[in-house]
Formats: sequence, structure tokens, C-alpha cells
Amino acid sequence: MWKEVEPFYPDEKRGVPKTAESRGTEAIFNALILARYDQSAGKLSPDARLAFDNMWAEQLKTGDAKGGWSWLEFHNSPWEGESQYYGATLAAIAVGMTPGDYQADAKVQEGIQQMREYLVRQRSSQVLINRVMLLWASTKVTGILTAAEQQTIIDEALSKQQADGGFSLSAFVGGWKRHDETALEAKSDGYATGVVTFVLEQTGMARDRQPLKKALAWLAANQEKTDGRWLAYSLNKQRDLSSDVGRFMSDAATAYAVMALEAAK
Repeated sequence: MWKEVEPFYPDEKRGVPKTAESRGTEAIFNALILARYDQSAGKLSPDARLAFDNMWAEQLKTGDAKGGWSWLEFHNSPWEGESQYYGATLAAIAVGMTPGDYQADAKVQEGIQQMREYLVRQRSSQVLINRVMLLWASTKVTGILTAAEQQTIIDEALSKQQADGGFSLSAFVGGWKRHDETALEAKSDGYATGVVTFVLEQTGMARDRQPLKKALAWLAANQEKTDGRWLAYSLNKQRDLSSDVGRFMSDAATAYAVMALEAAK
């Protein structure tokens, strides 16, 4: 129903270019989720193929962001602002989940190459958390990072590991500051620890490597006993972690923590 249902944020209600931003974001998530559903079957369902058709149709063909996608921008960094590159890494991860016969299609190959060129071209300007996501994408799609470039990102990420074995997202986002001028949370959190641990696993890092063992131990020890989540903290402002908006980062942290712990089994 892609052509029948309006985008979540249409221009008519939010102003230009919200339709394009919404469609780019929606197209990538649809493809990513459906490709993940189909991965175990080894073939794409008709719905997943349609989702990828829509994703490629939304890929930008001109400008500095050629090869990427429009992404929702609400001037609320990091994920509701300046996050176009993050979105493209998710697109690459989605593509990497598809079977080889799909990726071999000539039209798909053209889109993949443009995506690859965008990710390579914009890499040096990205904050570390985006480059960690790029590292994950590079384990799914060839030609994004060389082995040496992968190792550079691994080494930089590991340099941020804290004494307790975890990671703090505040160490991965460069100079971003909260809107309310409160200090970013510096202690280890579930989001950064979950993402970094999971991505290190995707690179093939041995489970007995000390940094990975320490990170997994942190995840095992820091699940909240009352509700089962792993805590993470907003980069935008200090929030009540029991509120709906305050739970947003912890929801994402919990997902990545579970993925990392499952991958370690």
C-alpha cells in the first residue's frame, strides 16, 4: 500500500521537504525489517522485494548526498537531525541480508554501488557512533571498508571502553551538547555498550578477547531487575527515565543488548 498510504509526515501538514524525508526513512526501515524476517528462508518474499524496489526508488541520484536517502530532520540531533548517514548504513545492512541472486541483479548492483560510494565519500566527516554502524554495514556489503579501515574503527571504539567494561554514548558523538545545557551522561550505558558489543561480534572478534568479554559481562550485570531493560540516556536533554520519551533510548539499548547477548551464545 506504499502508493495508497500517505507518508507519516506529509508536506501538507509539516511543510516541504517532510514527504521526501519521511519516505526515505520509511523505505529503509521497511526493507531492513522485511529482509531480516526473510533472512532465515534464504529468499526474499514479494513484500520484501517491493520494499526494496521502493527503497531504491527513493535513493538520491544527484547532489552531495547522491547514493544516500533523505532522512527525517527535526533539528534534534543525533537521530532526528544530521542522521542521513546513519540511515544509509541501515540501508546497507538491509542489502547485506538479501540473498546473492538479488544482489546480482544489474539494477540492484547500480544502487548498491552508488550507496557504497556515498558511504565511502562521507565517512571521514562522521562521528564515531556512525562509523561503528558503518563497520557493521561493512561486514554485510563488500567494498565499504578495507580490513585496515575496519581495524581503525575497532581500535578507536575500544579506546572508549570504560574501566567497568561498558561504553558511554557520550564518548561516541563528538561535540554534541544537550539543548538544556546539562552535562551528557558519562557513565556506561546500554545503548553504546549494546551497539559496540554487537558490532564487534559481527566483525568476527573472538569471544575470548578481553575487551569483548568485559563488554558482555557488563551487559550481563547491568540489566534492570525491576523491568528488564538496560538504561540509556538522551543526548538532547536530561529526561525522566520513567516517562515515555525518557524510555526511548532505553528501548533501543535493550534491543541491542539482547542482540549482543544472543550473538554470544
